[in-house]
Amino acid sequence: MSWHEALKMFVGLVVIIDPLLSLPTFITLTEGMNNRDRSTCIRRASLTVGIVLSVAVLLGQQILDLLAISMPAFRIAGGLLILMMALSMMHARRSATQATEEESSEALDKEDISVVPLGVPLLAGPGAISTAIIDSHHNLQITAILLFEIWLVAGLVMLILQFAQGIRQSLGNTGLNIATRLMGLMLAAIAIEFMVGGLRTMLPGLN
Repeated sequence: MSWHEALKMFVGLVVIIDPLLSLPTFITLTEGMNNRDRSTCIRRASLTVGIVLSVAVLLGQQILDLLAISMPAFRIAGGLLILMMALSMMHARRSATQATEEESSEALDKEDISVVPLGVPLLAGPGAISTAIIDSHHNLQITAILLFEIWLVAGLVMLILQFAQGIRQSLGNTGLNIATRLMGLMLAAIAIEFMVGGLRTMLPGLN
């Protein structure tokens, strides 16, 4: 694997998880916590992201085989799902595929929000899990690189959430919305690549 391909996978994971988009929700959900509890919540959420996506990489292909779902078909379905998320992001909104308003409201009454809904599905949602499965390969070297990148992204998520208040104050709502729209645009391109790759494999005549 070239460094360009490795960088592309890393950027794709960062864009689809998009911790910046989760900042307002995270700040609201942790508003009544002291610093110690908030830090514990952040560590658990980041650990959840790493574990869930690592499991998707290691077991995703086996699950697809068990359900008799081909990788090209999954690439197309995953691409459509990610495209829906990207369109919502370009309107500076969170996609309902990650969490609905009702689910976010219900989270306010939960004592521990670190695993659900913060870790899953707000951060490691269906789109991120789909991306991890699509990027996974039987090649041991590529799998190892992808797992390393997943935990690198989990560390980045922890860092961003740790400084959530400062980042929000520095960027403001306008800055966060601009960043979200740019990430949405990049995510749309990734989604289309997934779909085109799946279609070319299923319909060789398109090549």
